[in-house]
Amino acid sequence: MANMTSSAPAAAIAAELTSASLEEIAALVERYQEDPRVQVQKARERALRRLEREQMERDRVSAMYATMHELGGDGIVLGVDEVGRGSIAGPLTVCAVALPDDPIIWGIDDSKRLTPARRETLAAQIADVALAIGICHIPPAVIDERGMATALRLAVQGAVRDTGLEPTCVLMDGNPLGAVPEERNVVHGDARVACIAAASIVAKVTRDELMVELDADYPNYPFAASKGYASPDHIAAIREHGLCDQHRVSFCGNFLETARLF
Repeated sequence: MANMTSSAPAAAIAAELTSASLEEIAALVERYQEDPRVQVQKARERALRRLEREQMERDRVSAMYATMHELGGDGIVLGVDEVGRGSIAGPLTVCAVALPDDPIIWGIDDSKRLTPARRETLAAQIADVALAIGICHIPPAVIDERGMATALRLAVQGAVRDTGLEPTCVLMDGNPLGAVPEERNVVHGDARVACIAAASIVAKVTRDELMVELDADYPNYPFAASKGYASPDHIAAIREHGLCDQHRVSFCGNFLETARLF
């Protein structure tokens, strides 16, 4: 076997192993297993580690799809998640997603575990393959008026309605909410159930984009950087400029002795 490959430069073989697709790695590491050159063997070891990591990742995501089917059954299953519950400005955003069995979206996870760039890539993939996506934003004034519990129920109902589907099961991250009759709640569902993870990603990307837009409309507040959460810069801006109509007044009492609303 070594004689068959010795004419190829070691650097070229190492590059081939590094750039190989997962489907190609197994054959390549076998082809070069008897090559005596250190550079080739180190490249083989790296490729094998990459293959092992990716197999573990695929097993993780496959388990999320299996759990979606186990909990949701064979009907129309929606995954639902929210973002912005603890924010002091901007909307509460809820997303509902229905995923097909195929293609599997490799890499989906709880949005909090993903980088912004990875979330955006996955959100685009979800948009391409999802059977339906629903979004609902509840503005700050309604949160102040109705309270967070009611706002959450309204947002879930709105997101489910926005999909245009009549689900047989709605899998939701977190504790029981009683928002829709078909609701089934899953603690840490955004890390365990494929459609809930997809909803968490789309909700996060959608709301983050909205907060960037609000940053341009409200230049006194660092909405793009803070995403509406109580960062030190955001608190400092509130103390300097007071509150704007994108703030949840009921959430901001700790930051102003006298809250003034523009």
